[in-house]
Amino acid sequence: MKENPFRQDKEEIEELLRQYQDRKAGLSYSFLDEESFEKIINYFDEQEDLSQAMEACDMAVEQFPYSSSLLLRKADIMIATRRYQDALNVLDLAELLDNSDINLFILRTDAYLALDQQEKAVELLENALAFFEGEERIELLFELADVYDDYEEFDKIFDCLKLILEQEPTNEEALYKICFWTDFTGRNEESIRLHQHIVDDYPYNELAWFNLAAAYQGLKLYEKSIDAYKFAITIDEKFDYAYRNMGDAYIRLRKFRDAIEVLEKVLELTRPEDVIYEAIGHCYDKLKNYAQARFYYRKASHLNPDDSKLYYKIACTYINEQQWSQAVKQLESAMQIHKSVPEFNLAMGECKIQLGETREAIQYFSNVVSLKPKGTTGWEALIRCLYLADFFDEALEQADAALFHTEGKPLFIYYKSAILFALGKSKEAILYLERALQKAPKLLKEFVALHPSILQNQLVVDAIARSRKPH
Repeated sequence: MKENPFRQDKEEIEELLRQYQDRKAGLSYSFLDEESFEKIINYFDEQEDLSQAMEACDMAVEQFPYSSSLLLRKADIMIATRRYQDALNVLDLAELLDNSDINLFILRTDAYLALDQQEKAVELLENALAFFEGEERIELLFELADVYDDYEEFDKIFDCLKLILEQEPTNEEALYKICFWTDFTGRNEESIRLHQHIVDDYPYNELAWFNLAAAYQGLKLYEKSIDAYKFAITIDEKFDYAYRNMGDAYIRLRKFRDAIEVLEKVLELTRPEDVIYEAIGHCYDKLKNYAQARFYYRKASHLNPDDSKLYYKIACTYINEQQWSQAVKQLESAMQIHKSVPEFNLAMGECKIQLGETREAIQYFSNVVSLKPKGTTGWEALIRCLYLADFFDEALEQADAALFHTEGKPLFIYYKSAILFALGKSKEAILYLERALQKAPKLLKEFVALHPSILQNQLVVDAIARSRKPH
């Protein structure tokens, strides 16, 4: 029976440490070769005992002053202990002994970055690329990409990853990373060309198909993106991110049933997520299946109970079914989390109108205009509510306020005209109606909707007729 290799390794390092400690204490002068010193240094490094690792480096370099690998190890420990300038001096010595070791460039890059000398790091790595090939060149390109990330040169990160994939088209790390940076930099056309070449040569690479699909999606070419995602899930039927993105593409195309199907697949493959439940709820909402929409919105809210928008969305399904009291309960839950959201107050105001609670509705609409004084929706709801409740004096006051805050939006000129008619001020009302017709004739329907019987007023009919005559 073979001896346990882990036990052998443990016994070997224990023996090396004993020899090292004896030699350090002057009790023995047994010979330790370069490899033994590297194992001792690695041991202390793994134990996070960097002071001991540094001592071992000093002893090793003293015995083997011409060992570039030990000098590189010493520089590495110096960088870990933030002795960056000392590390660069040691790396200069190592370079004299061997200038072809890739670790020389990587460690020097780390030191430059730590000293906030990104320009030197970039120059070093860009020059080094000419001297390396194969895996070492790819390693340098990844290192350079990290430097550009630190330096916030995001387009150059994409360039590095593109070079890696041109050299090694199936490099998984590069394929994963370039998907993010394509989206971040918006270089979708280049990504499409790159990945089209990859899938032509490697048609069973699901990551390349996924990246191709994501790039099409970035250009809003949703049909093409779906086709590419289908290739990805044909190769890997458990590729949950492909199903997830395909669901988004179907939603963009308003193919809500197809979106539900693929998003349900995501739930089969991964742990439940509130965003997936919410997306499925949105699809049912659009299909006017409000009960199912609520079911999924509630599932989402169970996973994320602090998301007030989910309660608002549930409320909207009840509003669509004219279940006003149920909607109010959900809006109250939403407003316990975030009280000052204009949409929540607006919806609550509409529910209160339908429930005959006019004064409460006025309060909620007043909240909306306080939160968004330049928006038209809140003012429109508030003035309409006051008008329908026959609070004409206050309605007139709010119409003037709306005109001031919205810089004279024609809708509120119409509303002011309607209110003046209601107050019996016909001459003034006609002047405002004529002004509104001149500014925005298409909004006349809003004026009529506020008080349909106004069309029985001959003054109004004549004003409308005059506005339609060619000048």
